[in-house]
Amino acid sequence: MSKVFIIAEAGVNHNGSVELAKKLIDVAVEAGVDAVKFQTFKAEKLVSKNAGKADYQKETTDKKESQFDMIKKLELDLDTHKELIAYCKTKNTMFLSTPFDHDSIELLDDLGLEIFKIPSGEITNLPYLRHIGKLAKKVILSTGMADMGEIEDALDVLINAGTKKENITILHANTMYPTPMEDVNLRAMVTIGKTFDIAFGYSDHTLGIEVDIAAVAMGAVCIEKHFTLDKTMQGPDHKASLEPDELKAMVKAIRNIELSLGSGIKKPSKSETPNMQIARKSIVAKVTIKKGEILSEENLAVKRPGNGINPMRWDEIIGTIATKDYGEDEMI
Repeated sequence: MSKVFIIAEAGVNHNGSVELAKKLIDVAVEAGVDAVKFQTFKAEKLVSKNAGKADYQKETTDKKESQFDMIKKLELDLDTHKELIAYCKTKNTMFLSTPFDHDSIELLDDLGLEIFKIPSGEITNLPYLRHIGKLAKKVILSTGMADMGEIEDALDVLINAGTKKENITILHANTMYPTPMEDVNLRAMVTIGKTFDIAFGYSDHTLGIEVDIAAVAMGAVCIEKHFTLDKTMQGPDHKASLEPDELKAMVKAIRNIELSLGSGIKKPSKSETPNMQIARKSIVAKVTIKKGEILSEENLAVKRPGNGINPMRWDEIIGTIATKDYGEDEMI
């Protein structure tokens, strides 16, 4: 990727409302992201009726409500998918969605999605991985809760099923909302990239934007971040999401870091070249020097500006004969 691919993760923060989903797309587009991602699932195929909620979900939703009832309200049907894809096209941004079951994989494939995002929870789901691998699309694989062996196994399944390795990007992640800073372990992101010789990035669940910026500085080619219209809204993920101004600040910071990383070749930049004569120094006469005198440490000095003889030639000049008269501070 020529630039960092920024995914604004709307997820289920639309609260089941198409209008709210469109507002989220508007916010993401204004912030300058590359893609807006939702989630595609059928509650009946994702969780059993008696599955409990995560602790963070209990804090942000009705405690009496089951996980099934919570996510059932957050489903997006086929028509809604089509409407949101069309809306993203009018806004010139990419629509993405994470499938959580086989029917959802088929639905998104039929809708022509170019990139398939695999969530952390499915990294050990062999039939699911094989299904996506067979599509031979671009894949972004999140690795929250996984160790290196599980990442290797998932990669093998995807590649053996038909997905090219060069079409896979692996995201380091931590599946805690929000993630404590001491659990981020951002160096593991680089370890993943080096170990598997693969494109890498970071899916972030920390509060704030500094870890995303650090990830880009460390070589991430893809950043994924949850966002919402308002952190105080009812729903499982709003609290650990960025608000519009924060999302905008994150994108701006990432683009600046991206620019600042440069080519890696150390040489004078275009902007600083004019300052070289001003900031550097030349060999000059410390005192009046007559033609024929020997140039020495007693009658030479090093002063600005830098458009004369480079002081790195000091030893070469010392001991030579003055070929003309020099006034004080005159360049040799």
